[in-house]
Amino acid sequence: MGGESTTRTAPRGGGTSDVPVGSRAGQRLSGLAVALGLVLFLGGFVWGAIVYRPYTVPTGSMTPTIDAGDRVLAQRVDGGEVRRGDVVVFKDATWADAPMVKRVVAVGGDTVSCCQDGKLKVNGKEIDEPYLPAGTAAEISDFPTVTVPEGRLFLLGDERGTSLDSTAHLSDAAAGTVARTAVDARVDAVVWPLGGMLERPSGFEALGALSSPGPLRTVVALVIAGVVLILGGAAYGPVAKRAGAARNRARTEPAGAR
Repeated sequence: MGGESTTRTAPRGGGTSDVPVGSRAGQRLSGLAVALGLVLFLGGFVWGAIVYRPYTVPTGSMTPTIDAGDRVLAQRVDGGEVRRGDVVVFKDATWADAPMVKRVVAVGGDTVSCCQDGKLKVNGKEIDEPYLPAGTAAEISDFPTVTVPEGRLFLLGDERGTSLDSTAHLSDAAAGTVARTAVDARVDAVVWPLGGMLERPSGFEALGALSSPGPLRTVVALVIAGVVLILGGAAYGPVAKRAGAARNRARTEPAGAR
């Protein structure tokens, strides 16, 4: 056909002007991974910010569960959701003008007293409290039986020797109890220094259902998954570019130089 040659000259640069189909698919997948990672990462943070509030515990009244200066995450809850054994953040003007952190040991309708055999007694049952400092009694001094009014809570610190808790307010009109409505949040975990999730105290289980852990583990999993997808998707481009360059060098090297 007019003497024209049908031989095509390979483009300069090693014949890589056309992006392979696999590379285009990989780029699309890496973009999707980054986008999904951002959704999970930001979604986890937003969810956590909505559900949880951070607090710094100023005193050692909850030692050894929570030490003075520890940073905790507390799930925002309604006072009606509080159960025996929960560690809660509350504010009661007759106790202090600042948020306080204590453990709920009795709820409305319960009777609570101490000490028999060195243990707290709720509704006639001796309570096993493994969160107390090893070898210590439930209280340093006895207190008479208190009947907790409906809609109120009886709270103690885990460091019973120094905690200014319900036992320090037994002479008050409410016999040391606090209204459920005073509760702002339930402590789910110690995050600094890293202490992990608080265990639900099984000693109260015979008296009724315990509260369920909040969604903190799910929130953390979403954030970590988001970071992994973002880093993995972002790394695809440089890795694929280096791999392609290595293949091109291998194709263009003289046979004797291999």
